[in-house]
Amino acid sequence: MTALFARHALLPQGWQRDVLLEWDSAGDLTQVAPGARPPLNVARAEYVLPGMVNLHSHAFQRALGGLTETGSDGPDSFWTWRDLMYRFAARITPEGIEAIAAQLFAECLRHGYTSVCEFHYLQRAADGASYARPAETAERVAAAAQLAGMGVTLLPVLYSHAGFGAQPLTAGQARFRTDVDDVLGIVEALAPLRGGQLEVGAAPHSLRAAGIDAIRALAAGLPAARPLHIHIAEQEAEVAQCIAHTGQRPVAYLFDQLAPDERWCLVHATHLDAAEVTALAASGAVAGLCPTTEANLGDGLFPLAPYIAAGGRFGIGSDSHVSQSPVEELRWLEYGQRLQHRQRNVAHVPAQRSVGDFLWQAALDGGAQATGRRVGALAAGRRADLLVLDAQHPNLDGVDHAEVLGRMVFCGNDNLVRDVLCGGRWVVQGGRHRAQEAIATRYRQALRDLRS
Repeated sequence: MTALFARHALLPQGWQRDVLLEWDSAGDLTQVAPGARPPLNVARAEYVLPGMVNLHSHAFQRALGGLTETGSDGPDSFWTWRDLMYRFAARITPEGIEAIAAQLFAECLRHGYTSVCEFHYLQRAADGASYARPAETAERVAAAAQLAGMGVTLLPVLYSHAGFGAQPLTAGQARFRTDVDDVLGIVEALAPLRGGQLEVGAAPHSLRAAGIDAIRALAAGLPAARPLHIHIAEQEAEVAQCIAHTGQRPVAYLFDQLAPDERWCLVHATHLDAAEVTALAASGAVAGLCPTTEANLGDGLFPLAPYIAAGGRFGIGSDSHVSQSPVEELRWLEYGQRLQHRQRNVAHVPAQRSVGDFLWQAALDGGAQATGRRVGALAAGRRADLLVLDAQHPNLDGVDHAEVLGRMVFCGNDNLVRDVLCGGRWVVQGGRHRAQEAIATRYRQALRDLRS
């Protein structure tokens, strides 16, 4: 099937009625026509949305979810969690990386993500030795995306130091070690995989793990317009360390040294002062927000209200994958602000007062920019990535289109995504992924191998 008739579809200009969507064999939308008549022999749907973008993922961490929720004698933090994650990461094989990523991507598709940006830093063997093909593990993630049918932006990571001041890597970080030439070599090795469903960018891990000169060299060496992502200002301790080493806060220092623009995604950016909020919003870069992970790790709350007021762009990611649901990310993005400010309906602008609609559209726009791919909208020339919602579910039965996203984001925990088209292929139908059991079987084996 290469066409779908939607009674209501969310287009860039807002909700439209009677929309005929058509796509070609390459997986691109060729026509999106509102006000159409329903053709014969074309499937129909009541509510259709563009697929959501997951702009920040560490796929291997999916297998760690729920295993770090036991208190210790002292206070637990991001840093104690990180030590456990390092021990876990040391055990995963390339085959395990592929199996875990496929499981994650299938779950993300079932919940409404159709694109993912994979911030990939497991580049080496557990002892730090390079694989015969340095792009081995990145290729495994690409294979998992192909199996699941997920669109992906691969971001091989520059990771050279354990902390500010070029501190040497610890034994637990041996798998992550790369310099600029390593990363650019992996980018080049992945070039033959680029196409409609896959893009390749790069990611300096953070200011503490990559020196500013190396980040500058990586940005210069990466082909023009390819995306660049970086973790920044996630933890208060990281901010304090940056000030001690550079005399500036992390985002202020990055902008002073490199002036990030639209190709950049600043992941987390949790702890910003007012000047940094203004600078980030004005730059055109995307803030990559991961509310469920930021809550799970005790990071803090992004200053969303002033950032929206300044016209800033943002998207959402599932990061450590304690959740695979865009609904949960958007819900807690808003709820965190409500708790912080003790008021309701924070995320909106005068042109869009519906919080659900504003959040979904803003996350689509920012996420699409962060991928470097033609996604994020139901429009001719974009990828044929769309969600068909379950109009018979009690939460949606008979509701007006203006209420759909408010219901979806803020009412109940049932997954309202029924069918998912990604790159012109139906990968989820009736709530079930086309390869769900085969992928789950490989995932269960990977977990058994890790436990052993």
